[in-house]
Order: sequence, then structure tokens, then C-alpha cells
Amino acid sequence: MDGNKPANIKPAGISGAFGRKPLSPQRSAVRSPLDVIRQNALVQMLRPENAKSAATAAATWLMPNLLHSSLRGEAIPDIQPPAPATLGRIGALEVRLARSKGDVKRAQKLRYKVFYKNGTAIADAATMLAQRDKDAFDKICDHLLVVDHAAKPTMSGKQPVVGTYRLLRQDVAEKHGGFYTGDEFDISGLMARQSGLKFLELGRSCVLPAYRTKRSVELLWHGVWSYVRRHNLDVMIGCASFEGTDPDRLALPLSFLHHFAAAPEGWRASAHPDRRVEMNRIAKENIDTKAALRMLPPLIKGYLRVGAFIGDGAVVDHQFGTTDVLVVMPVSAISGRYLDHFGADATRHAA
Repeated sequence: MDGNKPANIKPAGISGAFGRKPLSPQRSAVRSPLDVIRQNALVQMLRPENAKSAATAAATWLMPNLLHSSLRGEAIPDIQPPAPATLGRIGALEVRLARSKGDVKRAQKLRYKVFYKNGTAIADAATMLAQRDKDAFDKICDHLLVVDHAAKPTMSGKQPVVGTYRLLRQDVAEKHGGFYTGDEFDISGLMARQSGLKFLELGRSCVLPAYRTKRSVELLWHGVWSYVRRHNLDVMIGCASFEGTDPDRLALPLSFLHHFAAAPEGWRASAHPDRRVEMNRIAKENIDTKAALRMLPPLIKGYLRVGAFIGDGAVVDHQFGTTDVLVVMPVSAISGRYLDHFGADATRHAA
């Protein structure tokens, strides 16, 4: 599932300001040096009755980034258990989560190359100048990377990132204004009907052309599955794209998805009415299924093999030059042979 046009995010900041109040007459009075020492904040903190507060404060001092974020009124990120150094490996290819801002920038550079330089997306001035595909969601998402350790290092001395996925968990999305997918599709009813389940949004998937092989894609999927198991997630959703913005030219594959891959009622979600493009463009009896399958992008075809459903209606994204459909993949619906292939505990390609 690959997300496209950036959407607005409602940042979950910390309101309020830190100000100084005028000293009261009592506090402004002259104090003895001993009183000054006794009332010193550090000395007060070291008193036995304040030991617990001191320990908490010390822990805060050891996390300067979080402290500075709160002072700036920014949202403090959830602290998760540390991710494994690697999620999996096939030969020289490794799949892992981004561990630094530099890793995220490398993923953004890859996305720019695939979507803008080699694809149909139209870059604005800022994107063209940065040579990176980025939006506000990048700050709250986890980024899955495929790294080639046998390739020539980049100018920065790092091994190249050749594939990526952007991962957004429901608990994180709800703190920051919702999912990217919600800009194109009304997923509120779906999530309300499945309120007991935990959702994961997959987006911004891309792989360099030279690496669009079975093992690279399999390694990406191994990474996604490892992430799903680690966080006990139940449903994967996201937008998947056809190249092109003319639905009439995509009538056959869109109609095929409408008639043969539509989500059951309990899992259905529709494109927003003001953006909806009808997918039912050819009668079911007139569809050449083999020809339709040949027109499906490999990513969508892969989702269907695993057991995914397709939402109602498509959306044209003119910035990215694509026509998007909604993919809904309950973990419970994933084909048993794929679970056997990767292992229920995601150990097939474990490093």
C-alpha cells in the first residue's frame, strides 16, 4: 500500500507557557546565606523525603531531547521497547527499521527517485530543492528499510537503501489527527465496526527497479510481518496505486477489482464522495480476467494473493499521477500458505 498526496496533521502538542511571576514581598526580603542554601532547589531535592522526585528528575535530565520537546510545546513521542538490530536477512540484503533521522532521509531520497525522477509524480519547488519525498507523516511513522550490504556505499559512506515501507500504527495515528488514508477514503465506519482490532497503515512503498525481484519483495514483506507480530496488530490498510489518472484507460483492472475483490460489508470503506471515481465500469460477464490480472500492478496482485480486499471506489491523485484504491487486509484473512511460508512468528528470514 503506498500513500500519496500529503494531508494535514493535527499535532498533539503540549499547551501552556512557562512564565515568571513577580516575587512576593516575603520572597523578596533579604535572606541569610544559610536560608539561601536550605532553599536551593538542588539541596531540597537531595533531602530524603524528596528522593523519589530526585530520581524522576534525574531520569528526565538523561533524556534531553524529550525535555526540550516539552519546552517547545511539541508532542513527546511514545517510548517503545528498542527494535531489534535487524528484522531479517537474505544474503546481502537486510530489512530493518530506520534508527535515525539520517535513515529516514535516505528513505525519503529513495522515494523521490522512484516517485518523481523515475515516476509520474510532480514535484513542487521545495520537493525538487530537497530531492526528497517528505511530508508531516514521516515524523510519526516507523520506516522499514531494505539495505544492500554488497552494493557500493553512497557518498555518505552508508550502504544504499533499495526498498522502503512507511508504517503507521493506529495508536500513534489517533494522537496526531488520523491516518494518511483518511484523506482519500472514509475509513471511520470500518474502524468503528472493527473497534476491537488494532490497525496498521502501510504506505509509501517503493523499491529500486534493479531490486524488484522476488527476494527483495519477500524481504520487505517479512519485515512488515515481523512488525505486525511485534506490535500485535490485527488489520493492515492503505492506498495502492495504478499509474495514470484516466479511469477509462484503467476500466478493465478497476472493474475486475470491483467484481472479484470487493471487501465484504464488515470490512468495506468507500472513497470520499467528492473524490470518488466509479470502479464498476465494465459488466462482470464482460471482463477478461486474464487480461485484467496482467494489468494489475505487482503490489496489488501481491496483496490479493495474500488475502486482501479492495474498498469501494477509486481516487485520482493528480500530484502523483496515479489512481488509488483502498486495500484492507485483516490478519485473520491472510492465506494460510503465506503464514506457513513466513512463519507465524516471522522467523523465516530472521537474522
